[in-house]
Amino acid sequence: MRVFRGLPNAESRAPCALTIGNFDGVHRGHQALLARVRAAADARGLPVCVMTFEPHPREFFNPAGAPPRIAMLRDKLEALRMNGVDRVVVEHFNHTFASQTPDAFVERIIVNGLHARWVMIGDDFRYGAKRAGDFASLQAAGAQHGFEVEQMATVADPSGARISSSGVRASLIAGDLDAARSALGRDYAISGHVVHGLKLGRDLGFPTLNLPIAHKRPALSGIFIVRVHGIGPEPLPGVASLGLRPTVDDSGRVLLEVHLLDWHGNAYGKLVRVEFLKKLRDEEKFVDLETLTAAIARDVAHAREYFAALGVATGGTDAAPGSRTTGFSTSATDRIR
Repeated sequence: MRVFRGLPNAESRAPCALTIGNFDGVHRGHQALLARVRAAADARGLPVCVMTFEPHPREFFNPAGAPPRIAMLRDKLEALRMNGVDRVVVEHFNHTFASQTPDAFVERIIVNGLHARWVMIGDDFRYGAKRAGDFASLQAAGAQHGFEVEQMATVADPSGARISSSGVRASLIAGDLDAARSALGRDYAISGHVVHGLKLGRDLGFPTLNLPIAHKRPALSGIFIVRVHGIGPEPLPGVASLGLRPTVDDSGRVLLEVHLLDWHGNAYGKLVRVEFLKKLRDEEKFVDLETLTAAIARDVAHAREYFAALGVATGGTDAAPGSRTTGFSTSATDRIR
């Protein structure tokens, strides 16, 4: 899959089957739409192209009131790749882009920028300044410029409820990982590179992998039982904290920290994927590090019980305070990337 920051250059603008949207989470509704685009593209001998936006348009128009992000860009791109997309155009959403008229959007983006021959949109798609463009106007533009347009109806779950990014987001905010898993068709996960920190977790006896979070408001927060891919040949069980770490840091920076059960080694720089299996509790601000350490020990014990019930052996030992394990840390100074 090729990824373009902005419209491709002329040499990369081969005709395509196109869909446009935010695709936050790439949930089962998005997956159904992408499958339809893939089928139409194959029937016409075209590659599949997705145009998405960074930042999210709602973050651009209302930074303080924008909804929390479900997925970081890396995870969205990987989900698109897994769903058969050949090209992704990540368009910088700014005032110039937002102020285009619907006609200018069609001519600049769909016709001249991407050479689309077939376009699929969802039933809530709008385009152009003030969201003035809709399905009817896009159909008329397609007839004028020579591209086909189809619209896909909402995808519903077995109960008839609409599958949507807002629904996934609400499930994550509530800590309902089962509902999120049902809508996503997979475990919710966050990926990132392991970075250095101050090693406080190591001194507490629970060394952690640090993954910086690019967005200040992730949809999920708290303490979780997790499974980590990308370090060994098999996924590794662990406990994770996702949030602000109020006991040790008052900077407001968000960090994902993962304590792996009974694994020790050098993981710095590795790209890992953390799958969230069960929420244990919300974040708390403890009165001292001793109380924090006791809470972490309880979280680890719960995780061991969880994995034991699944038949996954975890050994039952944890690092001693002050151990010199490499590749783990707890940081109060890592910066968001």
